[in-house]
Amino acid sequence: MTAPVEVGLNLLLGIAGGIAVGGGVIALFVVLDMIPRLAQLTGSYDKVHWYEGAMVCGSLFGTVSDFWNWKIASGPVVVTAVGLFDGIFVGMLAAALTEVLNVLPILAKRLHMTSYLFGLLMAMVFGKVAGSLFDWFVYRQ
Repeated sequence: MTAPVEVGLNLLLGIAGGIAVGGGVIALFVVLDMIPRLAQLTGSYDKVHWYEGAMVCGSLFGTVSDFWNWKIASGPVVVTAVGLFDGIFVGMLAAALTEVLNVLPILAKRLHMTSYLFGLLMAMVFGKVAGSLFDWFVYRQ
C-alpha cells in the first residue's frame, strides 16, 4: 500500500505535467491560429466553434479514457475507421501547421530544391504512412 504522501505527490506531479503539456498545445493552436486556418482551408469557417469544441471534448475524453484505461471491444472495421479518422485529423493538422509556417517552400528554397518540391512532399507523406503502418502492424504486435 502506498503512503498518502506518495499519492499526493503523484497527483500533484500528474496535474502539473498535464497543465504544462495542455497549456503548450493550446498555446500552439492559439498562437498559430491553426483551427481557424484549417477551417478556412476546408471552406467551413462558419463551423469553427464546432471544431474548437470537438478538440476540447476529444482531449477531455482521451485523457479520461487513458487515465482509467478504458477499452472498447470492436471489430477490425471499427478499428480501421477510427485509425482512418485519426490519420485524417493528424494529417490535416500537420498540413495547417505547415501552411501557417510556410515550412516546405522555405526549406525547398534554402536547399535549392524548388523544382523537387512535389517529390519532397510525397516522400514525407509516404514516409509518414510507412512509419504509421510499421508501428501498427509490426512494432505493436
